Amino acid sequence: MTFSSFRLMQYHQKIDRELRAEINRRWPDIFRVQRLKRLKLAIKDRLEGHAKASLRRPLRLNKI
Repeated sequence: MTFSSFRLMQYHQKIDRELRAEINRRWPDIFRVQRLKRLKLAIKDRLEGHAKASLRRPLRLNKI
C-alpha cells in the first residue's frame, strides 16, 4: 500500500464518521449530507484508481 492510498483511506474513514454523525443529528443538514456523500464517493473512486494502477504495474523483486 502506498502512502497516498493510506492517506486516502484515512480521509475516507474520517468523512464516513462525519457523515454518520450528521445523519444521526436531530436536525441533519441535508446539503452537508449530500456534500459528504459526494466527497466520500470521489475518494472511493480515487482509491479504486490507485488499486487498478497497482495491478497494472509489474511486480519488482529486490535482488539479493
